[in-house]
Amino acid sequence: MAFLRPLARAAALCLTAISLSLHADAASWSVKKDPARLVNGSPLLLTVKPPVPLASLNGTLLGHTFAFSYDPKNKSWNALAGISLEAAPGKASLELSGETAPTKSRPSAKVSFIRTLQIARAKYLKIPLSVEKKFTEPSPDEVKEIEAAQAVKKDYLGRVSPDREWTGKFSPPADAAISDVFGTQRVFNGVAQSTHQGLDFRVPTGTPVAAMNDGTVLLARPLYFEGNFVVLDHGQGLLTLYLHLSEFKVKEGDTVKRGQIIALSGGTGRATGPHLHVAVRWQGTYLDPATLLKLPLP
Repeated sequence: MAFLRPLARAAALCLTAISLSLHADAASWSVKKDPARLVNGSPLLLTVKPPVPLASLNGTLLGHTFAFSYDPKNKSWNALAGISLEAAPGKASLELSGETAPTKSRPSAKVSFIRTLQIARAKYLKIPLSVEKKFTEPSPDEVKEIEAAQAVKKDYLGRVSPDREWTGKFSPPADAAISDVFGTQRVFNGVAQSTHQGLDFRVPTGTPVAAMNDGTVLLARPLYFEGNFVVLDHGQGLLTLYLHLSEFKVKEGDTVKRGQIIALSGGTGRATGPHLHVAVRWQGTYLDPATLLKLPLP
């Protein structure tokens, strides 16, 4: 068996050479982020061009792990990620890891790379609002309704599919002016109670609401604060949420396409009047829908 030892040493030297080669090529990794300026609450598109052909690529950022998809047209790897509202300003490490594509002369090998990203603090507004007393001082029976709704959301919002269903850019759910933006602190009846985690469109009751991208209807039912509520699962932990609706046009389990009408707008739930509230949730954290709509997703 002694004759096998030189072969083993040669194989080890070969793998070491591959590892050293990949390490030496680290400077040639190309990592592009969009938007260029990252703030807390922002979704981001990562476009990576590694120095060698890869069979797979994954990323980790601020405790979130996500998979990249290969774009053969641009010969790049793309992933949608996000930075939570609670993220502190400063430096954050984007960790990339994958495997090289095997060839006839070289087996696959693990490869990794770290890029430091800078996160800034976004400036969000504070606005006063007046709503019915039951939404700020609920009765015991209303508290039970709230708890039941929270249990439904905890259950269903965790049921996300691992495979990507969305494709291309996200589209606005309605052609209308924006009445309130993401990140504002909501002061209901004089008491600061929540942060606005979505985007509001100024639309009258009965306005058609369109799916922002391809997906599956995860939830379509009335809840206490949300009113008539639709959630679309776009895969890989990405959800879009549509609140205060007057009428459903889809049911749970339906498959929908971008632009398909899923509901009519309204003023149900905790709402100061008819409008459409849309939220984006990625791996359990809410992100700015306005930024998502601007990303040049492949």
